[in-house]
Amino acid sequence: MQMFRFEHTEYFYALMLIPLLAAVFIWMLYWKKKALNTYGEMSVIYRLIPTVSNGRLMLKFAILMLAFIMLIFGLANPQIGSKLVEGERKGIDIMVALDVSNSMLAQDIEPNRLERAKQAISKLVDKLGNDRIGMIVFAGNAYVQLPITTDHSAAKMFLSTISTKVVPTQGTAIGEAIDLAEKSFDDKTHSRAIIVITDGENHEDDAVKIAKGAAENGVYVYTIGMGLPQGSPIPEIDKYGRQIGFKKDRQGSTIVTRLNEDMLQQIASAGNGIYVRANNTQAGLSKVFGEINKLEKTEFESKMFSDYEDRFQYFIALSILFLILELLIFERKSKLLSKIEVFK
Repeated sequence: MQMFRFEHTEYFYALMLIPLLAAVFIWMLYWKKKALNTYGEMSVIYRLIPTVSNGRLMLKFAILMLAFIMLIFGLANPQIGSKLVEGERKGIDIMVALDVSNSMLAQDIEPNRLERAKQAISKLVDKLGNDRIGMIVFAGNAYVQLPITTDHSAAKMFLSTISTKVVPTQGTAIGEAIDLAEKSFDDKTHSRAIIVITDGENHEDDAVKIAKGAAENGVYVYTIGMGLPQGSPIPEIDKYGRQIGFKKDRQGSTIVTRLNEDMLQQIASAGNGIYVRANNTQAGLSKVFGEINKLEKTEFESKMFSDYEDRFQYFIALSILFLILELLIFERKSKLLSKIEVFK
């Protein structure tokens, strides 16, 4: 098994230029046709310039776009892991349980509770060192988003895909998330910690009791409250991702979601951890991670790719090949190929 990655993923943003370039090309064809219309009937004009071919223009443009795409892939530098090594590493196993219920879209913490939590988790991943991390997402039910791993790049990739749509059932099953996180640890000899990031509006289970059970099994449970006590309305989002108002109850009143600090404090206390409230300046993960770092770090075997081989040259070569091909195709029909009606 080989590991595949791109060294410079930021270059992929340039691919967003393709629709713009296509729009400019279509406009150019439209402008050209409109300009020719001013000279008379198109059927007559095409008889006067029989060698002109719009088909060739479109083919040349398509080849140019392929060259551009190959160039971007080359600049991103695809790499294949070529050397797998095993080693002993010291660290802590951390499972992050992230609430993805609709209430996490509330904007009392900017830009909203969920995005703020994801930003904080991303910064946490950067600080992990040799620690292993896994992720649970939960709303009405809990699911493993990322099994425990030392691959911090994978953790960031999975984190970027998280939204309120990844869990189909609404609710806030904190207890189920803690239970699933505890079961996701693959070695009970390691120092283990669960970080629950939620607004604390638990309606599904006895999360305090489950956190106490986890603590009895040697797992520390920390909680981070996302939101403010005074609460905030929940945005209503349409299928295009646009806010069209705020969620309302059956009586037509706007639903306000409030941070349940008392619940989260009880869970953290039962789990031998601490509770921290997030706000607009900090999300609390640094303080929690500082506490986790005090736990004893244990050794574990780790397999990782230490050497990567560059593969950018193949994509650059394809890009050059497409550019040469584009130059060899002329805008006008060849007299030698005039009898072959490929480009009409």
